[in-house]
Amino acid sequence: MDENTAEQIGRAFVLTLADLVRKDPGELKIGLGRDMRLSAPTMAAAYRDGMISEGAHVIDAGQVATEMLYYLVGSRDLDGGAMCTASHNPKAYTGVKLVQQGALALSGDAGIGDIRDLVEAGMGIAPGGGSHEEIDLWDEYHRAALGFIDPSKVRPMRIVVDGGNGMAGPMIGPILKKLGMDLVELYFEPNGEFPDHEPNPLLEENRRLIIDTVKREGADLGIAWDGDSDRCFFIDGDGRFCDGDFICALLARSALETEPGGTILYDPRSSRAVPDVVAAAGGRTDLSRVGHAFFKLRMREENAVFGGEVSGHYYFRDFYCADSGSIPALRLLELLSVDGRSLSELMEEFHSKYFISGEINSEVEDPQAMMDQIEAMHPEAEITHLDGVSIDYEDWHFNVRPSNTEPLLRLNLESLVSKEDMEQKRDEVLAVIRG
Repeated sequence: MDENTAEQIGRAFVLTLADLVRKDPGELKIGLGRDMRLSAPTMAAAYRDGMISEGAHVIDAGQVATEMLYYLVGSRDLDGGAMCTASHNPKAYTGVKLVQQGALALSGDAGIGDIRDLVEAGMGIAPGGGSHEEIDLWDEYHRAALGFIDPSKVRPMRIVVDGGNGMAGPMIGPILKKLGMDLVELYFEPNGEFPDHEPNPLLEENRRLIIDTVKREGADLGIAWDGDSDRCFFIDGDGRFCDGDFICALLARSALETEPGGTILYDPRSSRAVPDVVAAAGGRTDLSRVGHAFFKLRMREENAVFGGEVSGHYYFRDFYCADSGSIPALRLLELLSVDGRSLSELMEEFHSKYFISGEINSEVEDPQAMMDQIEAMHPEAEITHLDGVSIDYEDWHFNVRPSNTEPLLRLNLESLVSKEDMEQKRDEVLAVIRG
């Protein structure tokens, strides 16, 4: 995209939003934020100009983390918001995350297609008449995020923090320092050049340094964030990466302590650790399709107190059902302080019982045909189709789902027997997928 496209998207967003919230475009109030990417200032200005040209009032928060845009929209009851970001993608990328009232994301199923159609059709001369204001949201957001924990319960810890030159440093750094944390900072300054590594901690090569630093510094744990900082990832004190579904299980158990019997959402790729832990804590679970747009809608439908994805997105009902990179980090620090055990010890509960493959991608010419073939090979299993195809047996299960953007099939498999059993079954399924 270039600035001209961004302006057209800004215009189309206003028209689409007006239909969604049933208001005249001139009545709309829309939040705007941007991350640290080199193109973000000019791209965000183009989105803003497009929205203003269709009559909307734009509240511009400037350079912020994505969840701060969600907070802006939710806390001020705005009609929608636009966050100029390319999330965890490499330096050259740009994009925008669009939300409607309540910070509910637009998606390919609702809203995005309408915007595309309007841009492609051409919208003629804009009526004008809009306006904008600039605000500073930082101090207000820091206070709001801190309100999700009891600071008096949190004990000081030595933490290695890796911001990936994204927005995490200014977003959560001041909060952690206020809590008395001893921080070992890596790439904690926003820098759209990404001189150190890409801001995607899910890739193993991007978390080698934080793992090595945790071990070298004797830190209690490490926390890494993606570029726009709406996801966070944890490294235990032994330098072991903590899988997102195991973190989800911990945070779910913590959430149920304050809301007994509450509903927890998880995704079809997840370890059975999540439903097992929730059931043991007296809660109920439900599934959601993968993706923040689907999760936020499902959170509302189920009145879920908390939800988590394998990919490090964690959702909180009291945060407008939105995902956050700061709240799970704060909640986990509070949990560790109250529990008294280390993150390594807490993770061992899962590592000793649940043996997961992690997500494995394979290039496949016809993903749907391959999923049909895999399904036909397991007639005795419980089979569901919420997202791709899920094959469930009593002591093992797996999910295969296509990528939305690439000719890839993604496999997640788990055994409840042993690591060796997981590896054997993983290899058998991969042999089918890869021919």
